[in-house]
Amino acid sequence: MEFISHHQDGEPAILISVSVQILTNHDSDEFYLLAQSAGAQIIQHLHHQRQRPDAKYFIGSGKADEIAALIAEHEIQLAIFDHSLSPAQERNLEKILKCRVIDRTGLILDIFAQRARTHEGKLQVELAQLKHLSTRLIRGWGNMEQQKGGIGLRGPGETQLETDRRLIRLRMTQLKEKIDKVRQTRQQGRAARQKAEVPTVSLVGYTNAGKSTLFNILADSDVYAANQLFATLDPTLRRVAWSGVGTVVLADTVGFIKNLNHALVDSFRATLEETLQATLLLHVIDASSPEMMEQIAAVEEVLQDIGADIPILKVYNKIDLSKDQAKIIYSEPDLPDRVYVSAHTGQGLPLLHQAVQEALLGQLQHFTLCLHPRHGKLHSQLHHLQVIRSEHYDDQGQHIVDVRISADKLVQMIRQNHFDLDSILGEQAQQFKVQMDSFE
Repeated sequence: MEFISHHQDGEPAILISVSVQILTNHDSDEFYLLAQSAGAQIIQHLHHQRQRPDAKYFIGSGKADEIAALIAEHEIQLAIFDHSLSPAQERNLEKILKCRVIDRTGLILDIFAQRARTHEGKLQVELAQLKHLSTRLIRGWGNMEQQKGGIGLRGPGETQLETDRRLIRLRMTQLKEKIDKVRQTRQQGRAARQKAEVPTVSLVGYTNAGKSTLFNILADSDVYAANQLFATLDPTLRRVAWSGVGTVVLADTVGFIKNLNHALVDSFRATLEETLQATLLLHVIDASSPEMMEQIAAVEEVLQDIGADIPILKVYNKIDLSKDQAKIIYSEPDLPDRVYVSAHTGQGLPLLHQAVQEALLGQLQHFTLCLHPRHGKLHSQLHHLQVIRSEHYDDQGQHIVDVRISADKLVQMIRQNHFDLDSILGEQAQQFKVQMDSFE
């Protein structure tokens, strides 16, 4: 067993990372950052290897005795394990270690509780905490199997444990009802956006990949962003005027993490529904992380778990650290697959706008329009979309406007304004026969 000593402000804690061959091994550095994010004063970080977990202590009785001695020597109050522990294992470890014991799920829940700011976020955190606590009630009580006593309370009745379990079930039912109301409210908002044909672009990705920083730049917002895990917990939506597309709803969501407990995913399904209902997902990736491929796989696993079968554009962020060049890579001639940007420096952000426009509407093309005075509304709309490259008046006094926009979007705008394509596009109108038919 190896250990590394660290000292900082916070609750004194010892971290135990266990590599078990028959289980998925966790990233011990990420585990350390999780404990830091929770505010722990990390006294020591132990690393231990086993062939398989011990049924009673997970780490085995010999190692448990060694850790107990370290805890007593350093007066440590908390032991955090980088694995999910059964309720029995937690109880047994607390008895032998003589301190509080929490597992990876309990640690993440504590971070969630600190980060939740909105009413919805707090409801979901409390529900997840109660689900986790419901199987662990007995560890905090010494007399839970005793029946109530006293005048008027003697005789057959509920034990302390039964009473608390019933109260927790009642509270969980109340929370689920409140979360269902939140879900219904969000569904009404999504239905209104769908009726108005407003696309939703949702940012997803591994925690600390830079989603909130990118969101703030794109939406001109001030969502909390920091170099820490789970800096953002609550979903945030903003209406954005997107070049070439028009009004877009941009959604920032909770970050994902490797080996995220399925119970946590279920508890935050109301938040993740913004992902499920999106028109396009921007999968923000930390291009500078040595664990990039594992992080991509972790996000894709969660998206698969929640059934998010939605077009995805990968956004490789932090190229100022990875030294990549700002660029777009296409999987097909007119379908962007990856775009490289830096939310911190602004590198590649025009390419991101272009890639989103192409992902939503199709390949961008150059068109020369001939506009007449009656086309003033269309001209104003083109200005609003920021797609006009240049404009001038020719010798005949015609207003010539050069634009870069998708063919679908241009034809849609012309037809919605009840204008004739031939008068605006001239010879270019012939190539739009398919688009014209689709808007008849």
